[in-house]
Amino acid sequence: MTPAVRVLLADDQQLIRTALSMVIADLPDIEVVGEAADGAEAVALVGQLAPDVVVMDLRMPGMDGIEATRRITRGTGSSTGTRVVVLTTFDDDDHVYGALRAGASGFLVKDMALDDILAAIRIVAAGDALIAPSVTRRLIQDFAANPQQHSQQRELTAITDREREVLTLVGRGLSNTEIGAELCISVATAKTYITRLLAKLDARDRVQLVIIAYEAGLVSVSATERR
Repeated sequence: MTPAVRVLLADDQQLIRTALSMVIADLPDIEVVGEAADGAEAVALVGQLAPDVVVMDLRMPGMDGIEATRRITRGTGSSTGTRVVVLTTFDDDDHVYGALRAGASGFLVKDMALDDILAAIRIVAAGDALIAPSVTRRLIQDFAANPQQHSQQRELTAITDREREVLTLVGRGLSNTEIGAELCISVATAKTYITRLLAKLDARDRVQLVIIAYEAGLVSVSATERR
């Protein structure tokens, strides 16, 4: 039997932590192993408990979720394999890019259906990454509105034209199945291209590929509005 996904909940609102804990308590494949009310506590508990996934709020007293995510993915958590899913509100639009750059493997919003949030935890625990489509649109809009903040235009000389096409579609938030349909290739072939992109661009996961696509100017706001 596959072990349950071990989750740490980090949110300064007790109500949010309690609600998620109650839902997860009824699931056979996910378990809550700890709760943190701020970023510093989350970092400390990751070191003690080595959870598979941290569900991280951004706005917390003291150390915020961005700094906590950075420390978890680049410090204690990097050796344990702990991954971070950010779960926040759209009031935190300006923090989307910062959280993803800090190493978050998922970015979700609190008004998403609970089933979608739980599915995202499973996806990230399995080693993939996920960004809510609405968050993807906000991120691209931020790049379009504030190009001076993201001026480090990334060179992509190491990839082929086809790999560039795949990277563009990843940046638009398409799944492997949708990429396959768009390019008339199999899902397996789409996965192969993504694996090559991860290696060539030294990216940890799909989220970093999305960021690279933005930084390289491959994605526009109009492209995501078609989603």
